[in-house]
Amino acid sequence: MRTKMRRTQTARGQGKVIAGERDRMQSEMLSGAMGGLLVAKTLIVVWAFHRLGTYPRWFWVALAGSAAFALVVWLLRSATGPAAALGGFVCMNILLAQGFGMSWQQTAMPALLTLFVLTFAATRFGRSRKERMGVAEPKRGRRAAQVLANLGVAGLCAGAASPLLLAACLAALAEATADTVSSEMGQALGGRTLLITSWSEVPAGTDGGISIAGTTLGAAAAGAIVLVTAATRFVRWEMGMVVFGAAVAGLLFDSWLGATVERKGWLGNDLVNFCSTVVAAVVGYWGMRLMM
Repeated sequence: MRTKMRRTQTARGQGKVIAGERDRMQSEMLSGAMGGLLVAKTLIVVWAFHRLGTYPRWFWVALAGSAAFALVVWLLRSATGPAAALGGFVCMNILLAQGFGMSWQQTAMPALLTLFVLTFAATRFGRSRKERMGVAEPKRGRRAAQVLANLGVAGLCAGAASPLLLAACLAALAEATADTVSSEMGQALGGRTLLITSWSEVPAGTDGGISIAGTTLGAAAAGAIVLVTAATRFVRWEMGMVVFGAAVAGLLFDSWLGATVERKGWLGNDLVNFCSTVVAAVVGYWGMRLMM
């Protein structure tokens, strides 16, 4: 009997090691692919300005602002050095929309700043409880793969004058905000947690588990992104509704993936988060297209 129990424990331990190695490989692939695309996109646009023979004043302001954003993120230990630098590239891609005659307030920059404030606060809220549960974020901040999983899609959609791509970018940012706030606040507040696929009760922090408090606060965070963007860019109510709906759809899709493929060990958390932002961006894009 004892021998059988030891074998079971050994098999479980080996399974966790294999799953951890698979998650690490998936995160590295995501970092390489999305990071490369994001940096390449930035360099192509910068080179295009170089061929024009001049860099406008707003470009240098945007470059300095992006560097400052990355530095603040790193100093606050919200992300590691490489992750903060990639956040700076996302910021720069968003601000490149000024090349189409927009002010920085008319880009997705207010949404990005709101995302940072809300996720920073949510991550630190109830940290002692989350540490006891073993689900707290590392004190050194999020890794590059985590940043790209949440912001990579928005960065690729940003920087264009198209309202369709703007809706996709805002939807991805709103979903990333909603997901982080929902998860962090839900774990900190506790309460009854249900698995989204079966509605059976599970411990807080379980992949695919949702709670009333976490889901409500996540949806409120997505709403905050819409309100801030509307206040600074005067976004039409149609786009605001599409962005909010897309963000909530992505949030629920994230929970569904967590309850299915993540629990089975097929996808790691970073890829689940990335897929959810993709869904939000696609829903935002096509939803806005139907509105036009």
